[in-house]
Amino acid sequence: MPAKSKAQQKAAGAALSAKRGDTPKSKLKGASREMANSMTQKELEEFASTKTKNKPEHVAR
Repeated sequence: MPAKSKAQQKAAGAALSAKRGDTPKSKLKGASREMANSMTQKELEEFASTKTKNKPEHVAR
């Protein structure tokens, strides 16, 4: 499942970094912290690898 916005892609990248052990989980905030706890590494890789061209910065709920 690809990310729907640039913000979602960035949060997935931060969560993936923490999941791999490159960044401490204590540095995560908000959506990236929730993503790190609830998603697998494979799911995070799919979100983080999404191209950001023509994506909005944020998506309205």
